[in-house]
Amino acid sequence: MSYSVFILRRGQGELEKLPLESYERVKEAIRRLSEEPRPSGCKKLAGREGWRIRVGDYRVIYEIDDKAEVITVLHLGRRRNIYR
Repeated sequence: MSYSVFILRRGQGELEKLPLESYERVKEAIRRLSEEPRPSGCKKLAGREGWRIRVGDYRVIYEIDDKAEVITVLHLGRRRNIYR
């Protein structure tokens, strides 16, 4: 099963601002979501829709639409800023 992955404009801007090493790691983690939308270590968010994965110091917040097989990346950034 392969999901399509879309990154919202806000997420694209946040991704582009990451340092090169972190950019590559986060980009690869997002790509892997298409193969496994709920990888080990992912968490369902409490108090809002979505899931999160941890990539080093960064968090990726995303939604899963199982019927349409679509993953939408909403937001990404450091932990101290991501949940505000």
